[in-house]
Amino acid sequence: MSASALPRPAPSRFAPPSLPDLAGRTVLALHAHPDDEAIFTGLTLRRLADAGARTVLVVATDGDLGGSRIALRPGETVGQRRRAELEEVAGMLGVARLVLLGHRDSGLPGWSDGTHERALAAADPLPLARQVAAIADAEGADTLLHDDEQGIYGHPDHRATWRIGSTAAALVGVTGYAVTIDREHLQLVARDGHLVHGAARAAAVDYGRVTAEIALAVTGTADELARKRAAILAHASQIGPDDVPSSTFAAAYGYEWYRRSGAPGVLDQLGNAHLVAR
Repeated sequence: MSASALPRPAPSRFAPPSLPDLAGRTVLALHAHPDDEAIFTGLTLRRLADAGARTVLVVATDGDLGGSRIALRPGETVGQRRRAELEEVAGMLGVARLVLLGHRDSGLPGWSDGTHERALAAADPLPLARQVAAIADAEGADTLLHDDEQGIYGHPDHRATWRIGSTAAALVGVTGYAVTIDREHLQLVARDGHLVHGAARAAAVDYGRVTAEIALAVTGTADELARKRAAILAHASQIGPDDVPSSTFAAAYGYEWYRRSGAPGVLDQLGNAHLVAR
């Protein structure tokens, strides 16, 4: 599905600044499952690539516990389908390199799957942090994106990527941006309109942060929002058009929020919409 074939969401209220020249810069983004990269950082990754930065996407699991809302091909597993979707979306978002860490989805809080020997939540985070740090170092990355310590909505795998990503950023000595959600903003303009709302209900936990806890918000143009929606919908085994309606897409997904560790880095150069996001 191409962005041009989809209804174009209205732009966010904050007009993003023109793109800086980020040629020669490299950003590594670490996510827990296929589709997290599009839902939580799709605008950011696309804007970075369009600005000339090299982006490296590292995904820790294949999300094999997510099931599939569509029929699989004969002999195909959920994990295989989700990896194929991820590869397509990486291209849509301008990702230069995709790395899969190969761990097993841990499931929601309290699930026995979290104790499986290959589950990400059960893995020692330090060796994985060293692996991610080695990738960042080899790529010359000066910025690392990862989930925040709350795991955005408390998912064990998202909490694990915070432990791994924040440690990796410290090992390499680069600026870390922790992905989160501004729940006050969503309560005002997109109540129950974001996929995180359903995920948090399923996990029986709260989600996100209050506005004052967040340092940075990235937004995009109408074209970039359309590309983000197309990328989310390319994860068709998990998400359908009715899950991300075009009419409310900009309100729910028009900003991507971060907490920063270290000096202002590459993401800050994309422009900070946070102060006017409400």
